[in-house]
Amino acid sequence: MEYAIETRQMTRDFAALRAVDALDLKVPRGCFYGFLGPNGAGKSTTIRMLTGLMAPTAGAATVLGEDMATGGLAAKARIGVVPEDLCLFDNLTAREYLIFIGRMYRVEKPVIAQRAGELFALLGLEDAEKTLVADFSHGMKKKLSLAAALIHDPELLFLDEPFEGIDAITSRTIRGVLDRFVERESTIFLTSHILEIVEKLCTHVGIINQGRLVADGTLADFARGGSLEEAFVQAVGRVEQTPPTLSWLNGAR
Repeated sequence: MEYAIETRQMTRDFAALRAVDALDLKVPRGCFYGFLGPNGAGKSTTIRMLTGLMAPTAGAATVLGEDMATGGLAAKARIGVVPEDLCLFDNLTAREYLIFIGRMYRVEKPVIAQRAGELFALLGLEDAEKTLVADFSHGMKKKLSLAAALIHDPELLFLDEPFEGIDAITSRTIRGVLDRFVERESTIFLTSHILEIVEKLCTHVGIINQGRLVADGTLADFARGGSLEEAFVQAVGRVEQTPPTLSWLNGAR
């Protein structure tokens, strides 16, 4: 099987904290991979290493056949990223920002103009393309970040909480775009805390807890054992016989 992403004992330490611990991950090409875990499990750190923003303390990662330690630049030219911290350029307009990103990926100017127009229309930003990014709401910045990740037609898309702050109508539109992206045998690596989104979109799921991969398989594999929520709770070891509550909520008002 061909893998879009493959890690071998990939580890990242921050002083005394081990954020990612000997991660062995295999993401097949052409799949929609949901990467789940509780807060602080190591999801965003994993994405930073896979996209070349951070080097592993130990181990290795291969992305689209390129070793990120030696061929990271070649891999970066073929991926798109919507990071957790959006890192946009506030002093550019939305259109200027997409032109800048497109040229960074060596996309021809007429192609950038065409794709930018389609992206603005699709994401409901057509009336804001001349607005400074600094004046955008969080949801609008999230949409612009997705547009920038798609404008060069990448083979692999990393999405770190892409639906946070997005309205329901645009969320549905984006899900349709992502489905079409995967139908073209491209690959998506998604992190989200919304399990319903993962169940609707993903074909494969991995669960990380305390930096370690604790469950991995197709969505159908998880469905055979019950719901994805049940599998997630079991995998991260937080099953409670009696759910906790607050003292003042016991009994009638």
